[in-house]
Amino acid sequence: MGVREDILKIFESGRGEYFSGELLAERLGVSRAAVWKAVKQLQEEGYHFDAVSGKGYSLRLESDVISAEGIRKILGESADRFRISTFKTVTSTNTLLKEMAAEGAAEGTVVIAAEQTAGKGRMSRRFVSPAGTGLYISLLLRPALNARESLFITTAAAVAVARTVEEVSGRRAGIKWVNDVYMDGKKICGILTEASFDMESGGLEYAVCGIGVNIFPPQGGFPKEIRHIAGAIFTEPSQGDVKNRIAAGILRKFMAYYDAFPAHAFFEEYVERSIVTGQRITVLGRGEPREALALAIDGNCNLLVRYDDGREEALHSGEVSIRSNAMTSGFPPEKINK
Repeated sequence: MGVREDILKIFESGRGEYFSGELLAERLGVSRAAVWKAVKQLQEEGYHFDAVSGKGYSLRLESDVISAEGIRKILGESADRFRISTFKTVTSTNTLLKEMAAEGAAEGTVVIAAEQTAGKGRMSRRFVSPAGTGLYISLLLRPALNARESLFITTAAAVAVARTVEEVSGRRAGIKWVNDVYMDGKKICGILTEASFDMESGGLEYAVCGIGVNIFPPQGGFPKEIRHIAGAIFTEPSQGDVKNRIAAGILRKFMAYYDAFPAHAFFEEYVERSIVTGQRITVLGRGEPREALALAIDGNCNLLVRYDDGREEALHSGEVSIRSNAMTSGFPPEKINK
């Protein structure tokens, strides 16, 4: 760990407190010039400090920069479960972490970025990931699951995200099967789980769960092609340590579900938060689009649908588009009977 990381850890542990250059230099065993250089580097990265003669430097409470040190502080003792690396810009957190997984990275390795230049969504779509306005997380898992059961990773992550964003915003979050989190009718989070399988056993070698969260809209708004559907947790830049809080909340909640995977502790809440059940939908990604009614979500997190010709099917892959205006509330619709 370098001087920058050591100093940031001190500042994160005491946000709002003042630390003199002399104290920091003595504590870390470096020169005051090295301290000044590290603080200067942090300022260039977007951290906001107050500097008072005779008192030293203070990391402002409203600084909202993603950092491994800040996330670990919030995680507390559970931070030991993760190996967190943060980046200003990457091509794709999933791509980077898959490369690390192939080289033997341990479960719990986490890659977080403030921007992706080649973010990936489902169905080979681009996931818009502008600088500074979102949070892009990928978590490496090595579970004893088969291909079909890997769907539980995505659904557990969706519940972890929904609960976390509600806590920080006070606004209700719903889930659109299978992997999107919505607020007030707009998508604020997408989840993409990619996996490598053992051809002999059929089990997972590893899974990388990628989570992209829109914290606030980019300057000028979202691109025209997604403006009708894309939303954010907040309408303007947040004040306070929001990004680190959201990252820590998602990691903590997801791992609690992951530890209890056989019990599927998240499932009831996943169903309760569904904004799809009971709605007219279009089923996509399975040949020609087909109109259907979403009936329920079964115990395997499949979406049960009834097509207009009366045939019923349990969808374990693909994508759906809601045909009604049911998404505007963000609350789950009333349950219906099959």
